[in-house]
Order: sequence, then structure tokens, then C-alpha cells
Amino acid sequence: MPAAPVVVGPSDRAVPTSTYRLQVHGGFGFDAAAEQTAYIASLGVSHLYLSPILQPAPGSTHGYDVVDHTRLNEEAGGREAFDRLVAAAHAAGLGIVVDVVPNHMTVPDATWRNATLWSLLREGRGSEAARWFDVDWDAQEGRLLMPVLGGSLEDALAAGELTVARDGGAGGDETVLRYYDHEYPVAAGTEDLPLADLVAAQPYRLTFWRDGATDLNYRRFFDVTSLKAVRVEDPDVFDATHALLLSLHREGAVDGFRIDHPDGLADPGGYLARLADETGDAWVVAEKILEGEEQLPESWRCAGTTGYDTLLRVQQVLTSDAGDEVLDRLWAEHAPEGREALDDVVLESKQLVVETVQAAEVNRLLRLVHRCHPGLHPELAREALGALLVAMDRYRAYVVPGGLVDPAQRAVLDGAAERARGLLRAAAHPDLDLIVALARGEAPEGADRTLVDDFVVRFQQTCGPVMAKGIEDTAFYRWFRLTGANEVGGHPSHLSIGVDEFHAFEARQLATWPTTMTTLTTHDTKRSEDVRARLMTVAESAQDWATWVQAASDLAAGSRGPLVDPATEYLVWQTVLGAWPISPDRIEGYVLKAVREAKDHTAWVDGDADYEAAVVAFARAVAADDALGRHVESWLADHAASGRANVLAQKLLQLVAVGVPDVYQGAELQALTLVDPDNRGAVDYAERRARLERLDAGERPRDLDDEKLLVTTSALRVRRERAEAFVGSSSTYDPVATTSAHALALARGDGSGPQVVAVVTREADRLATSGGFGDATVSLPDGMWSNLLSHSGSEHFSGEAPLGEVLGDLPVALLRRQS
Repeated sequence: MPAAPVVVGPSDRAVPTSTYRLQVHGGFGFDAAAEQTAYIASLGVSHLYLSPILQPAPGSTHGYDVVDHTRLNEEAGGREAFDRLVAAAHAAGLGIVVDVVPNHMTVPDATWRNATLWSLLREGRGSEAARWFDVDWDAQEGRLLMPVLGGSLEDALAAGELTVARDGGAGGDETVLRYYDHEYPVAAGTEDLPLADLVAAQPYRLTFWRDGATDLNYRRFFDVTSLKAVRVEDPDVFDATHALLLSLHREGAVDGFRIDHPDGLADPGGYLARLADETGDAWVVAEKILEGEEQLPESWRCAGTTGYDTLLRVQQVLTSDAGDEVLDRLWAEHAPEGREALDDVVLESKQLVVETVQAAEVNRLLRLVHRCHPGLHPELAREALGALLVAMDRYRAYVVPGGLVDPAQRAVLDGAAERARGLLRAAAHPDLDLIVALARGEAPEGADRTLVDDFVVRFQQTCGPVMAKGIEDTAFYRWFRLTGANEVGGHPSHLSIGVDEFHAFEARQLATWPTTMTTLTTHDTKRSEDVRARLMTVAESAQDWATWVQAASDLAAGSRGPLVDPATEYLVWQTVLGAWPISPDRIEGYVLKAVREAKDHTAWVDGDADYEAAVVAFARAVAADDALGRHVESWLADHAASGRANVLAQKLLQLVAVGVPDVYQGAELQALTLVDPDNRGAVDYAERRARLERLDAGERPRDLDDEKLLVTTSALRVRRERAEAFVGSSSTYDPVATTSAHALALARGDGSGPQVVAVVTREADRLATSGGFGDATVSLPDGMWSNLLSHSGSEHFSGEAPLGEVLGDLPVALLRRQS
């Protein structure tokens, strides 16, 4: 078992003091991870946090496309290499947490690689595997729709694109149907039929890929047709998909789990309860995106979320509200007409997603509505259902068929219904009332109870994709008031909160989810923590930004073609500022993804090649232009103090906040990356080890990367040394008073009192303009305190300590109480 200090709670579960996320794949396998265990442990981390480790599709770089739950990722080294990683981790004093994907499996081109799906395709509804997948067998005449063809089935047959072969399947001895690189099984007894008859006789229906948008009859992950949803609510399916992971937990190889997309499950709370039963209440966190003041259901048997809620508050408390009016004006100048307000953009985007991206899912729900309420007007029912989905203000409600509806969850649905009513013509209101009643699980007289229960579950499972695709993957790519706030679980129209509000959030976390995960950067964040930290300087110096943007636009006039719209140009300026230095290739990849996700001028499907070429040419020219590069660097130099303070302050706040902090791979130094795949690149661990060795030898930090590493490792080490103060049953959180609005301070402690105090600078540029801290102080708790971040380590403070001295070396301080 790991030798690192962990805290054992009342359930005898090991709680990490911190985690370090590693993306495991063929290019960075288990052995490569093992090589870094000593370094990661030396940072002060207690647990590795691995991306999904089960067997994914060939060439997977992320692991969320599982094909086989019985094997570990062979491209990463398989079971033998994983065992070596476990041994190395334990030798270094590290435990292991792994990412779990319970919601879906992938459909590989060579479909036999997913043996369960292969069985389903070969045997259809009668297969033992049919219980695994969430298929609407009453659609498509009892066949499984497979939208993979480049045109109609008739055209594929006429062109000879479909062929029968006798050397297919996992053993190379099965009769199969091939379509280019795709391979499908042939049902027993149909092998010798003429080709067209053979194709028609299969339990699956091959069709034009576009048909999947409206006709798909299986649940998928969001809009990814190749990720087929799995029914883990079935006990046998849960057992089969979790057997290996639970075995690793029982053996002590794995200590805890991160659950991917729990809102896709039929009953997230039930799933977490089953997992808790099987693991003895192991440390488990759920990737639940909380909206606004939404709370994680108290009944969930887990440690909390994956940390986007803390990310939001850390960013907000460090973002100035001084520039709100200027930022509003600047965005209005660049925004398309009608896109000035985020609420309008969100409404428009969610309506688009309901009508197009999630059309197949909406059609499935409508089939259930009409079976429960025969005779409804098709158009009015569709309008009412669509409006209810759009009006949901969170990823889902939690209603379990057959159970009592929690009043809080009923209020969620009733609130959505009221908002939906305002979107509808009066003629659709009766249909809305009937659909809301179905969503609450209320069966109309004479209706089949199983159909109502099915609607309850399917409706909730559709709300999440509408939120994610509508807001994060559409609206946030259309609305650029300050792009650093356009984050997963973000609230970009509300950039700032005060110190008191931050402390109140932390107090609530301590009372409710004291060992939840916290994060600043993940594989899913739209921008890394340090890109966002740079962009915070824009909010603090908004008028300077307005001048800077105008000058940048003038400098780029010769590169800006007529198709480049003002909003996208504004996105480019914020992108180069946040991620500088950025190569033409990197910015090309980013802007192409951004404009396609916006689904405005172009899209992933049926895109506008001319528009895309114009935007790419502009972005590449900006990244390569020396004069514009100097212009970007002038901003970074002029606002270096604020940028530096933001980088260090948000890192320190995350590391000392309530919960278990995760450090994303490589982010112990500045991480100036954008959305995936940009944020999944290789990490230079040799550089990081060398920097840490210099710091541990007593050398002063040479640059901001060194400073961030110093802050990170100092905080992680003190967490490990004084674990009870951070994740123990008696851990405490207390606001610490300061006499400056430009400082925030807090204390973490245990039953014996405060043990660690963190102090950070806010709005460093405005602080400098006002003359610095002057005689402002921080009111330290009783005792003598030493600053772990000072070069000499000999600075001691007590009582009313001058902020100018406490923050003399760095814009942040980490004070440890002397014994």
C-alpha cells in the first residue's frame, strides 16, 4: 500500500492529500508514467490520477473510447506494465486514482474489437449483449441503425463498396460484411444469401451517415455517434464493466476513482451507491458540472465533484470588476447584432442544438410522449418538448422512476416549465403541462408505466447534452466578452465575486464536501489556468485593453480579409494574448475548432471552406507577424505584475482551498495551452526535475515558471505534512482579515488551531497604481508564522503583520505555524 501520508476517515477509506493527473496512452504508457513517480512524489503529491486505463480503440490518445472492460490498455503496456507502475508508485509513496467511463463504449472501425457490440450486431435483439446497450428497438423495425455509409445503401451496393469476406472477426475465421475499413458480423444462416439480401437480413441497418442525426435509435455520448451508451443500471452490466477495476481496488493497486459524465447514467445516485458498496466507500469524485448555486445531491455517496465549482470561484475572486462597463462596450462593438447579451446567445444556441445536434434524441423522446399521450398534435408536442429542454438551467434533474420526487428536484422541473412557457405560443401550453408531468414521473390514466419511466430517464439523459453542446460547445464559442471566463461550469456574464463570497463558498464546501476534488486545468478545460490568468489582466485594465485592441487591429489590417468577422477577430486577439508565444500551426488548429464549434459561419459538417480559409490565413498571419508579436509582448510586459500575481495566486488558492487539489500534468510550471488537443501535448519532465533540484538546493527562483513550481511544491508538501489540517475529520477553514482590498488571506487548521495561512494579491496593477500596500496589514492567528516561500525561510511574522513585508518576495505567501 502507498506509504504517503493519507487520512483515514470513519469509513476507513484513504483520502488523497493531492493528485497529479497523467494522460496515459500509447505515446506515454504505464512504464513512462512509472519513470516519473519519484519526481511527482517529490513535489508533495500523494496520488497519481490516471486517465482511463481500460482497453480503448487503437491509437486512442485519451482513453474515453473503451472497447474492452476486461483488459488494460495494451498500447500503454497492458497489465504487466501497469503492475510495474503500481510498484513504482508505491515505492515512491504514491497511491493511484483512475478515471472510469461508465456511460459509453466506442464503435471501432473493426467492430470485432468490441466483442459485446459484435455480439449485438450479429444476434440483434436476442443477443445476451442486448441488455448492455440503450437501444430503442421499437424504432427501425427492430434493427440497430448504423449510419456509416457515404451515401445511400443502394449506391454503396451499386458501387461495390460493400463486400462479404470469410476471414474476418477477432480470429480471422468469420464471415463478415466489409465497408472500406469498417467490418461487421454476418448473422448465422445468412452467409450465403445474395449480397443485397444478406445486407437486408442483418439485425443492423447500414445507412447514410447523415441519417444518424435524426434517425439514430441508440443513446450516445452527446452527439458522438461512435460512442454507444452502456446501461450500467443493469446489475450484470455493472458487474461486467467494473470487474477488473474493482479487482484492482481490492488488490490495493487502485485507491479511488473519478467518474466520467455521471449525468449520462439512468440513475447517477444509484450508480455511486453501488460503487460505494463494492469499494467500501472508497474516495470517489464525480464529473458533475454544477450551474450557478446548484448543489451536489446530498444523497450521493461520493467525495464530491472534479472541481470546476472551485475553479470558478478562484477565478472570480481574482478577476477585477473594474472593467465591466468597458468590456461590455468592447464586446458590443465586435458582436453580431443581437449577440450582445449572453442569455440571448445561450437561448439561441440551445435551440439550435435541440433542433439539429440532438434531433435523434428529441425524436426518441417524442415517440415516448405520443405513446403515453396518443392524439397530441405533433408540432405542438415537439415545440413544448424542445422548449422544456432549452429552459433547463442545469445538466439535469434527479428523478428516479418509482420513487418519491425530491421537492428540490420537482422545483428544478417546475422552474424549467415556467421558463419554457414564456418561449411557447399559448396553443402549446397544454402539451407542455403534459410533458412536464411525464418528466416528474406522473403517469396519465391508462398509460403503460414502463413508458413513463422510460421518458423520465431519457429526458434527464438528454438535458445534459443540450446544456453541454448548447452552452460550452456553442454559446461559449460565440460570445467573447472575456474568453477566459468561458470555461466548463463557468459564469462568464458574472466575472467577479468579493472576498466574503469566496469565503462563504469555502465554508459551505467544508460543511458539505470537505474532500471534494479541486482543479484549475483539466483535459477538458477550454483554456489552461495560466492562459486564463493572463486574460484576467484584461478585466483589470480594460481601457488599456481597448486601446491595445484598436492598435492590434490597425497593425493587422493588411492580413484581414473581408470574410473575417469582428467577433472572430476579437477571439483571435484574446487567444494570442493568453497563449503567447503561439505558433501559426497551433493557432490554426484552435481557430478552426472554435469557428466550427460556433456553428455560425461554418461547422464541422457542411462547413464553409472559404470562410475557414480566410480565418486561418488571418490567424496564421497574426501569429507570424513580428510587429504584432512585439505588440503582444508590450502588453505582457506592461501588465507583468498582475499576470504574475494571478498565476501564483490562483495556484496557491486552489492548493490550500477546501478539498483535494489536482495538478494537471506539467502545470506545476506555466501551462499556456488551449482546448484539446492542444492541452494534451508531451511534458518535459527533465526540465521540471532540474528546476525542482535547483529550488530544493536553495537557489532563488529565476523566472515565473520557477516561482509557480515553488508555490506548487511548497503547498503540496505542507498538505502532505499536515494532512489533518486539509482533509482530516477536524480540518478547519477560517477567513483571515486584511486591511487591504488587494489582499485575500485564509487559514487552514485542525482541532489544535490554524496551521497554515495563505495570503494572495488581487489586482496587482491597480495596487501598484495606488502606491502599494503602504501600512496595510494581515491579522495573523495567534503564534509565530514563517513564510515557506521566502528565499531565506527566516522571515517570521505574528499579530498584525505588514502586507508589504509578508508579500515582499512574491505576490503570494504561504505561512506555516511554528511548533
